[in-house]
Amino acid sequence: MRTFRVVHRTHYEYGWPMADGFTVARLQPRTTPTQTLVSAHVEVTPTPDEWHESVDAFGNCVVHFAVHHPHRSLSVLSTVEVQLHHPSPPTHDVPWEAVVVVARDAGVHVAEYLAHTAQTPRLAALCHLTDGVFSADRGVVEAVHELCHRIFNEFVFDATFTDISTPLADVLAHRRGVCQDFAHTAVAALRSVGLPARYVSGYIETLPLPGSPRLVGVDASHAWCSVWAGELGWLDLDPTNDQMPPQRHVTVGWGRDYDDVAPVRGVVIGPAATQSLTVSVDVVESLLG
Repeated sequence: MRTFRVVHRTHYEYGWPMADGFTVARLQPRTTPTQTLVSAHVEVTPTPDEWHESVDAFGNCVVHFAVHHPHRSLSVLSTVEVQLHHPSPPTHDVPWEAVVVVARDAGVHVAEYLAHTAQTPRLAALCHLTDGVFSADRGVVEAVHELCHRIFNEFVFDATFTDISTPLADVLAHRRGVCQDFAHTAVAALRSVGLPARYVSGYIETLPLPGSPRLVGVDASHAWCSVWAGELGWLDLDPTNDQMPPQRHVTVGWGRDYDDVAPVRGVVIGPAATQSLTVSVDVVESLLG
C-alpha cells in the first residue's frame, strides 16, 4: 500500500472585475477497490457566497459554488490524500465476444458506457486499431492489453497538437495528442466492438530523470480508461503509458468522456475582458504511507 498527497491549484485572472461566477469542480477522489480516500479539502478564494456538495449520476463527488460579488481572480485549491492498493491481475481470461453478449443485458450501470458520445464517436478509422486485435475467441484481457499497447506505440504524445475541443477524427488521422485524446481513442475503440468502456480522470505520480531534482507543481491531471470485462469486473488501462493495470494512478472520477468529469468548469458574468488560467498539480508519495 502506498499513500499519495495531491495538491491541485487552479487560478483565474480577469482583466476587469467580474460581477458573478458559477463553478462546478470534480476534485475529490472516490474510493474504489484499489483506492481509499483518506482526506479531501477544497479551498476557494474569494470566499464563495454559495456552496453545495453532491454526488453525480456516475458516483463522482461534485462541489458547486458561486461568487456573487465583484472579483478579479478566482483560486481553487484542492488538497487530498489517498491510499493505493496494488491491483491484482485477473486470474483467468474470458472470450471478448462472450462479454459483449453479457453486456447487452447487464443493466444501466454498464449500458451507459456502451453508447458513443460527441467526444468518442463511432469512426471508420477505429477499425485500424481493432482489426486483428479482437479476433475470434480471444480473451478480453489479452485483446485489451494489445489495444493499449497499440495506441502507445502508434500515437505520439504532443501537447501542442490538441486541446479538449479537437475532434477525435483529427487525433486518429494524425496519430498524436495527449492523455485525454488517447483515453478517448481507447474508449471509442472498445465501444466500437461492443465492450463497455468509461473515461477515467485523475492524477499520476511523475518521477524526475535520474540525477535531476523533483520539481514541485509540474505534474498535471491525467486520464485513462476502464473496460467492463464481465465476470472479471472493470479493468483499468492507461494507453498513454502502456500500463494495464495502471500502477501510480489516483482516480478522481469517471464518466462517458471528459465532459462528464472535467476537474473545474464554470462561467463568469461581467464586462468583456481578458482571462488567464494557471493550473499547478503536485503528486507526491507521503511518508505516512
